[in-house]
Amino acid sequence: MAYRIPEKCTGCNTCLPHCPTNAISVQEGEYWIDPILCNNCEGYYPEPQCLVNCPDSIPLPYEAMRGRTKSISARIASSPTLFPDGKSHPFSSSIVVWEACNLLAQRDSLPLEISSEGRAYYCKRVNKDQGLITLSLPVDKEAKEQGSELNFLDLRASCLHLIFAAYATGLEKPWEQPFVVTDQQLESYLGLDKRKDLSKIVRLTLLKTLIEQACLMEVAIEWPQQGKVKSFSTEAAPLWHLLKIHHHFQKDDLGCNHLIGLTFVIYPGLWSRYFLNRQGCRLREAFYQYSGLPLSLLSAVMSNWQHHEGGVRILLWLVFKTRMGRKQRITVPTLMRIAYGEKRLLQANTHSQEQSRLIRIFESDLGLLARYGVKPVFDPITYPPTIQPLWSRLEAVPEDGEEALDFWIEDAHSDSSLTAASPRGKWNLLMYARIEQFELPPDWLPQMRNESPKPQSTAQRKQHRSQKYSKAKLPTHSISAFSGLTGSDISKARQRLGFSQRDLALRTGKSQSWIRDIENERFQARAADQQILREILELGECRA
Repeated sequence: MAYRIPEKCTGCNTCLPHCPTNAISVQEGEYWIDPILCNNCEGYYPEPQCLVNCPDSIPLPYEAMRGRTKSISARIASSPTLFPDGKSHPFSSSIVVWEACNLLAQRDSLPLEISSEGRAYYCKRVNKDQGLITLSLPVDKEAKEQGSELNFLDLRASCLHLIFAAYATGLEKPWEQPFVVTDQQLESYLGLDKRKDLSKIVRLTLLKTLIEQACLMEVAIEWPQQGKVKSFSTEAAPLWHLLKIHHHFQKDDLGCNHLIGLTFVIYPGLWSRYFLNRQGCRLREAFYQYSGLPLSLLSAVMSNWQHHEGGVRILLWLVFKTRMGRKQRITVPTLMRIAYGEKRLLQANTHSQEQSRLIRIFESDLGLLARYGVKPVFDPITYPPTIQPLWSRLEAVPEDGEEALDFWIEDAHSDSSLTAASPRGKWNLLMYARIEQFELPPDWLPQMRNESPKPQSTAQRKQHRSQKYSKAKLPTHSISAFSGLTGSDISKARQRLGFSQRDLALRTGKSQSWIRDIENERFQARAADQQILREILELGECRA
């Protein structure tokens, strides 16, 4: 049984230090007992300490407030709501945000180093081992002895991390500007507003916990020179700064406070100065890396994190990986490491029972991805139908009743029946199997790469209009003239002239990675860049 503090409390502060669960706090100048944390001091004392130590015995047994809650008029202005189209919203998709999402989702499955100060460090080498990103989180002391240092983390905190990355794209200088988000906005993004089985206080407590976990992470960066962007390094600092949590209360008939809302003030860390810097990107001094965050992804994570944790981990990883190009060949061991961790994969290599169990879980998780809309396309050579999941093979069954009957009759007399047992050594075959790509749902399709963020300052709006005007002055044939230049055309012409990718990068004034991405068709060069490529590669103009 929890307790509450009525309005006649004198504020003597006697109860505060005696609460073993830290349920008592002072919010907005008034005392409040969190009913989720308060447990009647069970397991600590025979009687509730707030009642024992209060000179006037003021605390009362907790009762949920009846009736409808009032609208909160004292909220500070919140940032604009995300997902105005109900489908997707830009978010920062840099390598820092990606690896932080991996750490929040995969936790102890990643290789961690524990320091004497009680922090778990995850290090990621980047740019051919020339750079280093170091992420750290505090260690759960109780779980450390059991080898699960980050067991206290909730996988759903990764959703809050992605939401913060989306809010950051709406700021001109995110390393200097905060954004404000309310509990109502977050409940809408995560689908908690539809959870009628959860009380308001439970939903608020969950949001507060997830946000605090997402803001625990610190990041240190050592980045080498890349193109015209000079090398830089940052000391360990919070990825997200939680500046303030505003608690909004409503009093009942006895004057007891009941929590009815939360407002969070957050601003991105110093990493955003180098990876989410519009002006710096234009001056070639920093990066501005963003992509589209599907709203449906957040719902999928919130709905399946308990029963399909491996599938949810893969989804969170793919939302970044697919931004590098849709045709990304991925091996089954890679997906299993992401979903279940390196330790479990090594254990399965030596235990046949664990192999069978892991295969069933993996195929079930792939089925979750397919039902969601991220459907794997199996490599026909290394991942033939004989070792594909049953749900994938059943897709060949016709929907028409008579056709389905004929299909099953033919299948029964076939040497390789659809429902036949898997071949022996399936685990070893899967260790060499590949997935060619993933078919993506519409809200996952990447935005046009040449679509710049909407300018917000006056100077940026003028520059944006100037760019649009200069494009409009081009001859009508000049845009269509370069639409047929593909990555294959560029690669063949470069090899014909004996140029390496580095040579072509020097001649065009671009980075070598830009040339590589163009040839791999991860994105398409703009019309002006294609004109330069045609002149250097002696391709001439292709009129529409």
